[in-house]
Amino acid sequence: MKSTRLRTRARAAVAAAGAAVLLTACGSYGVDPGADADTGTVTYWLWESAQLPAYQECATDFEAQNPDIDIRIEQFGWDDYWNKLFTGFVASSAPDVFANHTSRYGEFAERGLIVPIDEQVAASGIDLQQYVPGTTELWIGPDGKRYGLPKDFDTVGLFYNAGMAEEAGITAEQMANLTWNPQDGGTYEDVIARLTVDENGVRGDEPGFDRSRVRTYGLGLGSAGAPFGQVEWSYLAMTTGWWYMDREAWGTEFNYDDPRFQQTYAWWRGLIDKGYMPPLAFTEGGSPDQQVQAGRYAIVSEGSWQTANYGALEGVDLALAPTPVGPSGRRAAMQNSLADSISTSSQVKGAAWEWAAHLASEACQSKVAQAGVVMPAVASTVETAKEALGRRGFDVSAFTDQIDAGTTFPYPSILQAAEVQSITASTMEGVMAFNADVDALTPMNEQLNALFR
Repeated sequence: MKSTRLRTRARAAVAAAGAAVLLTACGSYGVDPGADADTGTVTYWLWESAQLPAYQECATDFEAQNPDIDIRIEQFGWDDYWNKLFTGFVASSAPDVFANHTSRYGEFAERGLIVPIDEQVAASGIDLQQYVPGTTELWIGPDGKRYGLPKDFDTVGLFYNAGMAEEAGITAEQMANLTWNPQDGGTYEDVIARLTVDENGVRGDEPGFDRSRVRTYGLGLGSAGAPFGQVEWSYLAMTTGWWYMDREAWGTEFNYDDPRFQQTYAWWRGLIDKGYMPPLAFTEGGSPDQQVQAGRYAIVSEGSWQTANYGALEGVDLALAPTPVGPSGRRAAMQNSLADSISTSSQVKGAAWEWAAHLASEACQSKVAQAGVVMPAVASTVETAKEALGRRGFDVSAFTDQIDAGTTFPYPSILQAAEVQSITASTMEGVMAFNADVDALTPMNEQLNALFR
């Protein structure tokens, strides 16, 4: 889950650069082993403000059950969160427990900054089978040890303006059965073109369409999708048989030079050239949900964690559809899961573990489910979450059905994530801005591979 996506290219580059510098610094400072106290104050950080009330409820319950432990929760926006965290690692003042992301924790684990919890999980008798399939594996680090218990999960789908679709003669059944290929885009491109409307009211599939004066784009754009295209293009590329690296996780050879990926990326970029998707520069004018609210985007490919945000949009009749069926004959959607990690420098690691275990328990996750802001990872709470999210006007089965059907794939776990982000962002943004051709992804791939040699 990006949960909070970096909304601008500049912010993404700054965050990646800061991460690279600070992680290098972490390596030179060594690791404070901390202490294992079972009581005291546990500091807990998270970045998602919408989830804060639910986790505060969890903290209240936890403190009632554990009167010798106090939980102090702090919430920061995405950029500030990671910058403060990296600084905290350098100064041995990181929070005791913090919400972690699959794109980050590998480097933390490699540098000894977070605690492996295999022994604690075994001693506590925690049943890993209680979690949604595919979530627990995401938290096995490059050393084969576990660094977190899943607290939620997410997949990707298509939010679309149902009113615009009805006006264009597109049914919900059509949206639920879209197909795609990198040659002509399949029925997915047909629908995108149909929903694109220029300033004169001419649709993208009609004679006289003016691609230079578009009122509503059929498909929205949030970023160039570096490095993994979680909500941008991954659900397309993965239906071609392509994969990011030489291994499912912790790979050292990348595959961005594969023709299957470059054909996918070329098709996606081609939507801009046709006027069906906005230029990359357009993304500086507002986030995708804001553009949907303004009627500028008819469809956006988004993560399930954005359901509450889209459900809160006023005056827009939105619906949800699954990702299209690709050349493989199957759909695809990236599946991710956040977890909470314990800092090695914590002076209260015993108490920190009790809190982390509570966060991943059915007791806490049921409260998160009832809040209707995200789908918790404990499988028994999923129906509650679906009902709560459904009250926002969406049938979220477009997200959960892919897990049941086995058409999800894991968020790619990598080392040197900051460097990978920086390299891919620079090249992919150049390609999407038409400052470079798609074949620029080949030398980019070589740069990535050189990181691991």
